Amino acid sequence: MGLLNNRTAVVTGAGRGIGRAIAETFVREGAKVVINDIDSDPAEEAKAACEKIAGEGCAITSIGSVADSAYTDSLMKAAADTFGKLDILVNNAGITRDKMIHNMSDEMWNFVIDINLKGTFNCIRSASPYLRGASKQEIESGGLKYHRKIINFFSTAALRGNPGQANYTAAKMGNVGLTRTIAQEWGRFGINVNAVAPGFTDTRLTKAKESTDGTVGIPAAQREAILKMIPFGRAGVPQDIANVVLFFASPLSDYVTGQAINVSGGLQIP
Repeated sequence: MGLLNNRTAVVTGAGRGIGRAIAETFVREGAKVVINDIDSDPAEEAKAACEKIAGEGCAITSIGSVADSAYTDSLMKAAADTFGKLDILVNNAGITRDKMIHNMSDEMWNFVIDINLKGTFNCIRSASPYLRGASKQEIESGGLKYHRKIINFFSTAALRGNPGQANYTAAKMGNVGLTRTIAQEWGRFGINVNAVAPGFTDTRLTKAKESTDGTVGIPAAQREAILKMIPFGRAGVPQDIANVVLFFASPLSDYVTGQAINVSGGLQIP
């Protein structure tokens, strides 16, 4: 029996990397999953991978930006319309646009804040009728049937600070504040809200790059320096993060809320 049998989840930014690993892990554990991404090709690839694991009908795709509140409304509605309900929200979508702060444009600042922080806010608010609303109705009609879950993302880079990422680190620490606040607001409805901070994990955002032109990736020398600081001697892989997200999404964490956990291979955070 899977840990997520009879559960429906929305996973944002699930076409690649950590998000795709989460979607695949969830369907393996019995969930139905809505795969959000801004790009249709990786989203369809992730859906195909999920169907290879759990069969046709275990996942659908939804293409759009979490920075658009009208879109996030339709994203949550799609989950409920297709699978009958929404039980789990994973706010994984994220992006970087790196510059030292004296060279950072308004556009770069706003773009990263809109995806990483406003996107989390949009998704939680849009999910309210299906999470808080459904739980409230259950309580009023006889008792809560089960806990519903929200898992947000922040970053170990936000905890320690990271030159060139003022926009990203500000947004990610904002997600910690959202996590702790919504955990208190919605705790009485049996909704668990927790956050995961991936350490240095192999994704397209952490690939080596030679330039510092603001595109995704990390300068090769900086990347190697970070790897040397990890006690386990390796970068994380998306499945390392997905395993912890699974814990927060499952009944195993029903008495855990408002928590922020690092998944960093022992990388020390001041």
